[in-house]
Amino acid sequence: MNETMLALLGFATIITVIVLLLKNVTVPSLAFISVATASSAVLVLTGTFSVQEMGDFIAEGVKGVHATAALFIFSVLFFGIMTDVGMFDKIIGALMKKVGHNVVGVTLMTSIIAMIAHLDGAGAATFLITVPAMFPVYKKLKIRPTTLLLICVTSMGVMNLLPWGGPTMRATTVLGVEPNQLWLQILPMQIVGIIIALATAVFWGIVEKKRGAGAVDNVEIEAAGNTETREYARPKLFWFNLILTLAVIACLIVVKVPSYYVFMLGCAIALLVNFRGASLQNKIIKSHAGPAIMMSSTILCAGVFLGVMEKTGIMNNMATVLAGFVPMSMGRFLPLIIGVLAVPLTLMFDTDSFFFGLMPVLIEIAGNFGVLPAHIAIVMVVCRNCATFISPVVPATFLGIGLADVEIKDHIKNCFFWIWGVSIV
Repeated sequence: MNETMLALLGFATIITVIVLLLKNVTVPSLAFISVATASSAVLVLTGTFSVQEMGDFIAEGVKGVHATAALFIFSVLFFGIMTDVGMFDKIIGALMKKVGHNVVGVTLMTSIIAMIAHLDGAGAATFLITVPAMFPVYKKLKIRPTTLLLICVTSMGVMNLLPWGGPTMRATTVLGVEPNQLWLQILPMQIVGIIIALATAVFWGIVEKKRGAGAVDNVEIEAAGNTETREYARPKLFWFNLILTLAVIACLIVVKVPSYYVFMLGCAIALLVNFRGASLQNKIIKSHAGPAIMMSSTILCAGVFLGVMEKTGIMNNMATVLAGFVPMSMGRFLPLIIGVLAVPLTLMFDTDSFFFGLMPVLIEIAGNFGVLPAHIAIVMVVCRNCATFISPVVPATFLGIGLADVEIKDHIKNCFFWIWGVSIV
Protein backbone atom coordinates (compact mmCIF):
# COMPACT_ATOMS: atom_id res chain seq x y z
CA MET A 1 0.00 0.00 0.00
CA ASN A 2 1.25 3.50 -0.83
CA GLU A 3 1.23 6.40 1.62
CA THR A 4 -2.16 7.71 0.49
CA MET A 5 -3.80 4.29 0.87
CA LEU A 6 -2.27 3.90 4.34
CA ALA A 7 -3.68 7.29 5.32
CA LEU A 8 -7.15 6.35 4.00
CA LEU A 9 -7.01 3.09 5.95
CA GLY A 10 -6.11 5.12 9.04
CA PHE A 11 -9.06 7.50 8.63
CA ALA A 12 -11.42 4.56 8.07
CA THR A 13 -10.05 2.80 11.17
CA ILE A 14 -10.42 5.80 13.48
CA ILE A 15 -13.85 6.79 12.17
CA THR A 16 -15.06 3.21 12.66
CA VAL A 17 -13.86 3.15 16.28
CA ILE A 18 -15.43 6.54 17.05
CA VAL A 19 -18.76 5.49 15.49
CA LEU A 20 -18.78 2.19 17.42
CA LEU A 21 -18.12 4.05 20.68
CA LEU A 22 -20.58 6.88 20.13
CA LYS A 23 -23.34 4.55 18.92
CA ASN A 24 -22.80 2.32 21.95
CA VAL A 25 -22.45 -0.73 19.68
CA THR A 26 -19.85 -2.36 21.90
CA VAL A 27 -17.56 -1.71 24.84
CA PRO A 28 -14.33 0.25 24.09
CA SER A 29 -11.99 -2.73 24.57
CA LEU A 30 -13.82 -4.80 21.94
CA ALA A 31 -14.01 -1.83 19.55
CA PHE A 32 -10.26 -1.23 19.77
CA ILE A 33 -9.20 -4.85 19.42
CA SER A 34 -11.64 -5.79 16.64
CA VAL A 35 -11.06 -2.73 14.44
CA ALA A 36 -7.29 -2.85 14.97
CA THR A 37 -7.28 -6.54 14.02
CA ALA A 38 -9.31 -5.85 10.87
CA SER A 39 -6.87 -3.10 9.83
CA SER A 40 -3.92 -5.39 10.58
CA ALA A 41 -5.48 -8.07 8.36
CA VAL A 42 -5.75 -5.56 5.49
CA LEU A 43 -2.09 -4.61 5.89
CA VAL A 44 -1.02 -8.27 5.88
CA LEU A 45 -3.24 -9.32 2.96
CA THR A 46 -1.99 -6.43 0.81
CA GLY A 47 1.61 -7.44 1.53
CA THR A 48 2.41 -4.13 3.26
CA PHE A 49 3.64 -5.88 6.41
CA SER A 50 4.13 -9.48 7.47
CA VAL A 51 2.26 -11.16 10.30
CA GLN A 52 5.43 -11.08 12.40
CA GLU A 53 5.92 -7.36 11.79
CA MET A 54 2.33 -6.63 12.79
CA GLY A 55 2.84 -8.75 15.91
CA ASP A 56 5.91 -6.67 16.79
CA PHE A 57 3.99 -3.41 16.25
CA ILE A 58 1.17 -4.63 18.49
CA ALA A 59 3.66 -5.69 21.18
CA GLU A 60 5.27 -2.23 21.10
CA GLY A 61 1.87 -0.58 21.37
CA VAL A 62 0.89 -2.65 24.41
CA LYS A 63 4.31 -2.03 25.94
CA GLY A 64 3.61 1.70 25.71
CA VAL A 65 0.43 1.47 27.80
CA HIS A 66 1.09 -1.45 30.17
CA ALA A 67 2.32 0.95 32.85
CA THR A 68 -0.95 2.89 32.65
CA ALA A 69 -2.94 -0.36 32.90
CA ALA A 70 -0.97 -1.44 35.99
CA LEU A 71 -1.38 2.05 37.43
CA PHE A 72 -5.15 1.85 37.02
CA ILE A 73 -5.46 -1.58 38.67
CA PHE A 74 -3.57 -0.60 41.80
CA SER A 75 -4.93 2.96 42.02
CA VAL A 76 -8.50 1.61 41.91
CA LEU A 77 -7.60 -0.90 44.63
CA PHE A 78 -5.88 1.73 46.80
CA PHE A 79 -8.69 4.30 46.62
CA GLY A 80 -11.21 1.49 47.01
CA ILE A 81 -9.53 0.46 50.27
CA MET A 82 -9.54 4.07 51.49
CA THR A 83 -13.27 4.25 50.71
CA ASP A 84 -13.94 0.95 52.50
CA VAL A 85 -12.20 2.10 55.67
CA GLY A 86 -14.21 5.35 55.68
CA MET A 87 -11.36 7.84 55.17
CA PHE A 88 -13.15 9.72 52.39
CA ASP A 89 -16.41 9.71 54.34
CA LYS A 90 -14.83 11.71 57.13
CA ILE A 91 -13.20 14.19 54.74
CA ILE A 92 -16.42 14.53 52.75
CA GLY A 93 -18.39 15.06 55.94
CA ALA A 94 -16.12 17.96 56.92
CA LEU A 95 -16.17 19.34 53.40
CA MET A 96 -19.95 19.09 53.10
CA LYS A 97 -20.38 20.97 56.37
CA LYS A 98 -18.10 23.74 55.04
CA VAL A 99 -19.71 24.14 51.63
CA GLY A 100 -23.15 22.85 52.56
CA HIS A 101 -25.34 23.08 49.46
CA ASN A 102 -22.86 25.35 47.65
CA VAL A 103 -22.62 23.54 44.34
CA VAL A 104 -20.62 26.34 42.72
CA GLY A 105 -18.10 26.20 45.56
CA VAL A 106 -17.58 22.48 44.95
CA THR A 107 -17.13 22.87 41.18
CA LEU A 108 -14.74 25.79 41.67
CA MET A 109 -12.75 23.76 44.20
CA THR A 110 -12.55 20.94 41.64
CA SER A 111 -10.94 23.25 39.08
CA ILE A 112 -8.40 24.58 41.58
CA ILE A 113 -7.46 21.08 42.80
CA ALA A 114 -7.05 19.86 39.19
CA MET A 115 -4.80 22.80 38.29
CA ILE A 116 -2.61 22.34 41.35
CA ALA A 117 -2.45 18.57 40.83
CA HIS A 118 -1.46 19.05 37.18
CA LEU A 119 1.61 21.13 37.99
CA ASP A 120 3.70 18.03 37.28
CA GLY A 121 2.12 17.69 33.83
CA ALA A 122 1.05 14.07 34.39
CA GLY A 123 -2.56 13.51 33.33
CA ALA A 124 -2.91 10.13 35.02
CA ALA A 125 -1.67 11.48 38.36
CA THR A 126 -4.03 14.48 38.15
CA PHE A 127 -7.05 12.26 37.59
CA LEU A 128 -5.93 10.03 40.46
CA ILE A 129 -5.64 12.99 42.82
CA THR A 130 -8.75 14.95 41.77
CA VAL A 131 -11.46 12.46 40.80
CA PRO A 132 -11.40 10.11 43.83
CA ALA A 133 -11.37 13.13 46.17
CA MET A 134 -14.28 14.94 44.52
CA PHE A 135 -16.39 12.11 43.07
CA PRO A 136 -18.10 11.18 46.39
CA VAL A 137 -18.94 14.85 46.99
CA TYR A 138 -20.50 15.11 43.54
CA LYS A 139 -22.59 12.01 44.25
CA LYS A 140 -23.82 13.45 47.55
CA LEU A 141 -24.76 16.75 45.94
CA LYS A 142 -26.24 14.99 42.88
CA ILE A 143 -23.86 16.71 40.44
CA ARG A 144 -23.30 14.73 37.23
CA PRO A 145 -19.91 12.99 37.01
CA THR A 146 -19.62 14.16 33.39
CA THR A 147 -19.47 17.70 34.77
CA LEU A 148 -16.67 16.66 37.12
CA LEU A 149 -14.67 15.40 34.14
CA LEU A 150 -15.44 18.47 32.02
CA ILE A 151 -14.11 20.77 34.73
CA CYS A 152 -11.06 18.54 35.21
CA VAL A 153 -10.08 18.32 31.54
CA THR A 154 -10.56 22.07 31.01
CA SER A 155 -8.27 22.86 33.94
CA MET A 156 -5.72 20.19 32.98
CA GLY A 157 -5.56 21.42 29.38
CA VAL A 158 -4.60 24.88 30.59
CA MET A 159 -1.92 23.66 33.02
CA ASN A 160 -0.46 21.26 30.44
CA LEU A 161 1.01 24.32 28.67
CA LEU A 162 3.83 24.52 31.23
CA PRO A 163 7.36 24.09 29.78
CA TRP A 164 7.72 20.61 31.27
CA GLY A 165 4.32 19.53 29.89
CA GLY A 166 4.47 16.80 27.24
CA PRO A 167 3.03 18.78 24.28
CA THR A 168 5.22 21.85 24.94
CA MET A 169 8.34 19.72 25.18
CA ARG A 170 7.46 17.85 21.97
CA ALA A 171 6.83 21.10 20.11
CA THR A 172 10.13 22.63 21.24
CA THR A 173 11.93 19.44 20.22
CA VAL A 174 10.59 19.90 16.68
CA LEU A 175 11.50 23.60 16.71
CA GLY A 176 14.93 22.99 18.24
CA VAL A 177 14.48 25.63 20.98
CA GLU A 178 14.37 25.61 24.78
CA PRO A 179 10.90 24.95 26.28
CA ASN A 180 11.01 28.21 28.26
CA GLN A 181 11.41 30.23 25.05
CA LEU A 182 8.16 28.91 23.64
CA TRP A 183 6.37 29.00 27.00
CA LEU A 184 7.05 32.72 27.51
CA GLN A 185 5.14 33.39 24.29
CA ILE A 186 2.34 31.05 25.41
CA LEU A 187 2.11 32.50 28.96
CA PRO A 188 -0.45 35.27 28.18
CA MET A 189 -2.74 32.63 26.61
CA GLN A 190 -2.25 30.37 29.62
CA ILE A 191 -3.33 33.16 31.98
CA VAL A 192 -6.48 33.69 29.90
CA GLY A 193 -6.97 29.90 29.90
CA ILE A 194 -6.83 29.76 33.70
CA ILE A 195 -9.54 32.41 33.88
CA ILE A 196 -11.64 30.44 31.37
CA ALA A 197 -11.13 27.22 33.38
CA LEU A 198 -12.32 28.89 36.59
CA ALA A 199 -15.25 30.45 34.70
CA THR A 200 -16.08 27.00 33.34
CA ALA A 201 -16.30 25.64 36.88
CA VAL A 202 -18.56 28.49 37.99
CA PHE A 203 -20.79 28.28 34.90
CA TRP A 204 -21.31 24.53 35.14
CA GLY A 205 -21.82 24.82 38.87
CA ILE A 206 -24.70 27.20 38.18
CA VAL A 207 -26.06 24.86 35.48
CA GLU A 208 -25.97 21.90 37.88
CA LYS A 209 -27.62 23.95 40.61
CA LYS A 210 -30.49 24.82 38.24
CA ARG A 211 -30.83 21.09 37.49
CA GLY A 212 -31.43 20.47 41.18
CA ALA A 213 -27.94 19.62 42.41
CA GLY A 214 -27.27 20.46 46.05
CA ALA A 215 -30.84 19.72 47.09
CA VAL A 216 -29.84 17.54 50.04
CA ASP A 217 -30.98 18.02 53.60
CA ASN A 218 -28.88 18.30 56.75
CA VAL A 219 -29.47 14.64 57.61
CA GLU A 220 -27.80 13.61 54.34
CA ILE A 221 -24.91 15.98 54.92
CA GLU A 222 -24.27 14.59 58.38
CA ALA A 223 -24.59 11.03 57.11
CA ALA A 224 -21.81 11.76 54.62
CA GLY A 225 -19.37 12.03 57.49
CA ASN A 226 -20.57 8.98 59.42
CA THR A 227 -17.83 6.34 58.99
CA GLU A 228 -19.64 3.87 61.22
CA THR A 229 -22.11 3.10 58.41
CA ARG A 230 -19.44 1.12 56.51
CA GLU A 231 -18.83 -2.54 57.29
CA TYR A 232 -15.05 -2.13 57.19
CA ALA A 233 -14.83 1.40 58.63
CA ARG A 234 -11.64 2.04 60.61
CA PRO A 235 -12.27 5.40 62.37
CA LYS A 236 -9.36 4.84 64.77
CA LEU A 237 -6.99 4.54 61.80
CA PHE A 238 -8.23 7.70 60.08
CA TRP A 239 -5.06 9.73 60.57
CA PHE A 240 -2.85 6.84 59.52
CA ASN A 241 -4.86 6.34 56.33
CA LEU A 242 -4.92 10.07 55.59
CA ILE A 243 -1.14 10.37 56.05
CA LEU A 244 -0.63 7.26 53.88
CA THR A 245 -2.82 8.75 51.12
CA LEU A 246 -0.99 12.10 51.23
CA ALA A 247 2.33 10.25 51.16
CA VAL A 248 1.25 8.29 48.08
CA ILE A 249 0.17 11.50 46.31
CA ALA A 250 3.44 13.24 47.29
CA CYS A 251 5.46 10.31 45.94
CA LEU A 252 3.55 10.49 42.65
CA ILE A 253 4.72 14.06 42.22
CA VAL A 254 8.19 14.04 43.79
CA VAL A 255 9.72 10.55 43.78
CA LYS A 256 11.13 9.38 40.45
CA VAL A 257 9.79 5.83 40.50
CA PRO A 258 6.96 4.33 38.38
CA SER A 259 3.54 5.55 39.52
CA TYR A 260 2.15 2.01 39.57
CA TYR A 261 4.86 0.97 42.03
CA VAL A 262 3.82 3.79 44.38
CA PHE A 263 0.26 2.45 44.39
CA MET A 264 1.42 -1.16 44.70
CA LEU A 265 3.33 -0.23 47.85
CA GLY A 266 0.45 1.91 49.12
CA CYS A 267 -1.97 -1.00 48.64
CA ALA A 268 0.33 -3.40 50.47
CA ILE A 269 0.66 -1.08 53.48
CA ALA A 270 -3.05 -0.22 53.53
CA LEU A 271 -4.12 -3.87 53.41
CA LEU A 272 -1.62 -5.01 56.05
CA VAL A 273 -2.56 -2.28 58.53
CA ASN A 274 -6.34 -2.12 58.00
CA PHE A 275 -7.17 -5.77 57.37
CA ARG A 276 -5.58 -8.64 59.26
CA GLY A 277 -5.39 -12.08 57.68
CA ALA A 278 -5.13 -13.33 54.11
CA SER A 279 -8.82 -14.26 53.90
CA LEU A 280 -10.09 -10.73 54.62
CA GLN A 281 -7.41 -9.13 52.44
CA ASN A 282 -8.37 -11.42 49.58
CA LYS A 283 -12.04 -10.48 50.00
CA ILE A 284 -11.23 -6.76 49.81
CA ILE A 285 -9.11 -7.22 46.67
CA LYS A 286 -11.84 -9.23 44.94
CA SER A 287 -14.48 -6.62 45.76
CA HIS A 288 -12.60 -4.07 43.61
CA ALA A 289 -11.50 -6.47 40.86
CA GLY A 290 -14.41 -5.76 38.48
CA PRO A 291 -13.78 -2.07 37.68
CA ALA A 292 -10.00 -2.58 37.72
CA ILE A 293 -10.07 -5.38 35.16
CA MET A 294 -12.66 -3.68 32.94
CA MET A 295 -10.68 -0.47 32.52
CA SER A 296 -7.20 -2.01 32.45
CA SER A 297 -8.38 -4.33 29.65
CA THR A 298 -9.62 -1.27 27.74
CA ILE A 299 -6.25 0.43 28.14
CA LEU A 300 -4.38 -2.67 26.95
CA CYS A 301 -6.67 -3.01 23.92
CA ALA A 302 -6.13 0.69 23.18
CA GLY A 303 -2.41 -0.17 23.20
CA VAL A 304 -3.01 -2.71 20.43
CA PHE A 305 -4.89 -0.04 18.46
CA LEU A 306 -2.12 2.53 18.96
CA GLY A 307 0.54 -0.01 18.01
CA VAL A 308 -1.21 -0.68 14.68
CA MET A 309 -1.78 3.03 13.99
CA GLU A 310 1.57 4.45 15.11
CA LYS A 311 4.20 1.83 14.42
CA THR A 312 3.00 1.15 10.87
CA GLY A 313 3.38 4.85 10.03
CA ILE A 314 -0.34 5.23 9.35
CA MET A 315 -0.73 8.29 11.58
CA ASN A 316 2.23 10.09 10.00
CA ASN A 317 0.77 9.44 6.54
CA MET A 318 -2.59 10.76 7.73
CA ALA A 319 -0.83 13.95 8.83
CA THR A 320 0.83 14.37 5.43
CA VAL A 321 -2.45 13.84 3.56
CA LEU A 322 -4.33 16.33 5.74
CA ALA A 323 -1.64 18.96 5.22
CA GLY A 324 -1.97 18.49 1.47
CA PHE A 325 -5.59 19.70 1.55
CA VAL A 326 -4.60 23.23 2.59
CA PRO A 327 -5.19 25.52 -0.44
CA MET A 328 -2.24 27.68 -1.47
CA SER A 329 -4.40 30.79 -1.16
CA MET A 330 -5.07 30.00 2.48
CA GLY A 331 -1.44 29.38 3.42
CA ARG A 332 -0.96 32.59 5.42
CA PHE A 333 -4.07 31.75 7.47
CA LEU A 334 -2.68 28.32 8.34
CA PRO A 335 -2.28 29.04 12.10
CA LEU A 336 -5.98 30.00 12.33
CA ILE A 337 -7.04 26.95 10.31
CA ILE A 338 -4.97 24.67 12.55
CA GLY A 339 -6.37 26.33 15.66
CA VAL A 340 -9.97 25.79 14.58
CA LEU A 341 -9.36 22.15 13.58
CA ALA A 342 -7.10 21.22 16.52
CA VAL A 343 -9.81 19.70 18.72
CA PRO A 344 -11.32 17.39 16.05
CA LEU A 345 -7.80 16.35 15.02
CA THR A 346 -6.96 15.52 18.65
CA LEU A 347 -9.60 12.78 18.59
CA MET A 348 -7.68 11.11 15.75
CA PHE A 349 -4.00 11.77 16.52
CA ASP A 350 -2.08 10.77 19.61
CA THR A 351 0.35 13.34 21.04
CA ASP A 352 3.47 11.99 19.32
CA SER A 353 1.96 11.76 15.83
CA PHE A 354 0.34 15.20 16.21
CA PHE A 355 3.61 16.93 17.04
CA PHE A 356 6.26 14.73 15.46
CA GLY A 357 4.18 13.79 12.41
CA LEU A 358 1.82 16.66 11.62
CA MET A 359 3.78 19.66 12.96
CA PRO A 360 6.93 19.36 10.77
CA VAL A 361 4.75 19.05 7.64
CA LEU A 362 2.65 22.10 8.57
CA ILE A 363 5.71 24.17 9.49
CA GLU A 364 7.23 23.44 6.10
CA ILE A 365 4.03 24.39 4.26
CA ALA A 366 3.52 27.54 6.36
CA GLY A 367 7.12 28.61 5.74
CA ASN A 368 6.29 29.05 2.05
CA PHE A 369 3.82 31.75 3.03
CA GLY A 370 6.06 33.57 5.51
CA VAL A 371 4.43 32.11 8.61
CA LEU A 372 6.89 31.71 11.48
CA PRO A 373 7.45 28.14 12.76
CA ALA A 374 6.88 29.35 16.35
CA HIS A 375 3.37 30.54 15.44
CA ILE A 376 2.45 27.10 14.11
CA ALA A 377 3.91 25.50 17.24
CA ILE A 378 2.06 27.85 19.60
CA VAL A 379 -1.35 27.31 18.02
CA MET A 380 -0.83 23.53 17.91
CA VAL A 381 0.23 23.37 21.55
CA VAL A 382 -2.40 25.73 22.95
CA CYS A 383 -5.43 24.57 20.95
CA ARG A 384 -4.66 20.85 21.06
CA ASN A 385 -4.02 20.84 24.81
CA CYS A 386 -7.63 21.79 25.47
CA ALA A 387 -8.82 18.45 24.09
CA THR A 388 -6.01 16.15 25.21
CA PHE A 389 -8.03 14.38 27.89
CA ILE A 390 -11.19 13.82 25.86
CA SER A 391 -9.29 11.97 23.13
CA PRO A 392 -9.82 8.19 22.84
CA VAL A 393 -6.21 7.78 21.69
CA VAL A 394 -4.83 9.20 24.98
CA PRO A 395 -4.56 6.42 27.62
CA ALA A 396 -5.05 8.81 30.57
CA THR A 397 -8.55 9.59 29.24
CA PHE A 398 -9.64 6.05 30.09
CA LEU A 399 -8.17 6.38 33.57
CA GLY A 400 -10.26 9.50 34.18
CA ILE A 401 -13.54 8.07 32.89
CA GLY A 402 -12.94 4.84 34.80
CA LEU A 403 -12.45 6.67 38.09
CA ALA A 404 -15.58 8.79 37.47
CA ASP A 405 -17.61 5.80 36.24
CA VAL A 406 -18.45 7.53 32.94
CA GLU A 407 -18.55 5.94 29.49
CA ILE A 408 -16.20 7.30 26.81
CA LYS A 409 -19.11 8.21 24.51
CA ASP A 410 -20.78 10.28 27.24
CA HIS A 411 -17.48 11.97 28.11
CA ILE A 412 -16.85 12.98 24.49
CA LYS A 413 -20.46 14.07 23.88
CA ASN A 414 -20.51 16.19 27.03
CA CYS A 415 -17.09 17.81 26.57
CA PHE A 416 -16.48 18.09 22.83
CA PHE A 417 -18.26 21.30 21.85
CA TRP A 418 -17.47 23.11 25.10
CA ILE A 419 -13.78 22.24 24.82
CA TRP A 420 -13.79 23.18 21.13
CA GLY A 421 -15.19 26.58 22.07
CA VAL A 422 -12.54 27.08 24.74
CA SER A 423 -9.87 26.07 22.21
CA ILE A 424 -11.07 28.63 19.66
CA VAL A 425 -11.15 31.41 22.29
